[in-house]
Amino acid sequence: MPQTQRPRERMLTVGADALSDAELLAVLLGTGGPGTNALRLAHVLLNDFGGPDGLCRAEPQELTRHAGVGPAKALRLVAAFKLAERLGKPDHRSEVRSTADLAQVVRPWLANARRERVVLVVCDGALRLKRAFVLTEGSSDECLLPVREVLTAVLQHDGAAFAVAHNHPSGRLEPSQADSDVTASLLTGAEAVDLDFLGHLIVAGQRWTTCPVPVMPFSTLDKP
Repeated sequence: MPQTQRPRERMLTVGADALSDAELLAVLLGTGGPGTNALRLAHVLLNDFGGPDGLCRAEPQELTRHAGVGPAKALRLVAAFKLAERLGKPDHRSEVRSTADLAQVVRPWLANARRERVVLVVCDGALRLKRAFVLTEGSSDECLLPVREVLTAVLQHDGAAFAVAHNHPSGRLEPSQADSDVTASLLTGAEAVDLDFLGHLIVAGQRWTTCPVPVMPFSTLDKP
């Protein structure tokens, strides 16, 4: 490949914004594989995983099935995507005063996850974000949401209010009966230890919905 067309040289001369997805990926890869260069390997990976959105969810073991991608390259790619994911997460100055605010906080952890995850959002009494983190991670269609562990984690982080969210990797947005049951248990448990339960969000890709509790009011979010 002529030197002026090589991704690294183009990045130096025209800047990263001018590079295609494949060129940026080639810079991360550094080298290609047997009989191919880094740019061609990047095109293969993007095609096989359905573009950057699919590639960012790939496990190291899936990446290493491709010729030219060893453990070091696979881990480098996963690490780069994880750093980008963390950059999209809110800082502690955020406030959680609506379900839209809550969705903004949790989507970086949940929108592209291939396994079900539970994210716990801990706030102070003024609904300012103190901590948000993945509490548990399960399989592609099931994840444990332990009420006792949730409440314990909120108290350990000196929270006065909290919310939970989990994803449906299947893309199905509707809450299950189990989702509603655990929401009711969280509300009951929060009241018992004098915590404000803000709500339970379900995320499917870029969409989200709240999980209602029969009879009992769902959430203090979005109320005047």
